Amino acid sequence: MNKNSENSLRAQSEVQMRKGMLVYCVLLLLGDGKVYTSELIRALHQAELIVVEGTLYPLLNRLAKDGLLAYEWQESEQGPPRKYYWLTDGGKKLLADLQQTYHRLHASVSALEKGTNT
Repeated sequence: MNKNSENSLRAQSEVQMRKGMLVYCVLLLLGDGKVYTSELIRALHQAELIVVEGTLYPLLNRLAKDGLLAYEWQESEQGPPRKYYWLTDGGKKLLADLQQTYHRLHASVSALEKGTNT
């Protein structure tokens, strides 16, 4: 494999891994209650998961449309009203399922990294 192909595959793999984790990470952040979108972006950035509004808003809208999130508008003293999101019962169930999946995958990958195929 040449260097360009290797770099391309690495970049594509990294993008796919981040995309795959984004829903889980957003649900984790919403697990404690109502969160404003800017707070989500800030928390994701602090965790070094760089996400732009153009990625996050469609995801939040899709999750709300699927009944996994609820939202409400609240007046803000610092500008226009803000949209706050939180998990519905369905979102809480999905989060619990994804947590189990993540922990199983993490254990499997850790075992492979250590050279033990269990």
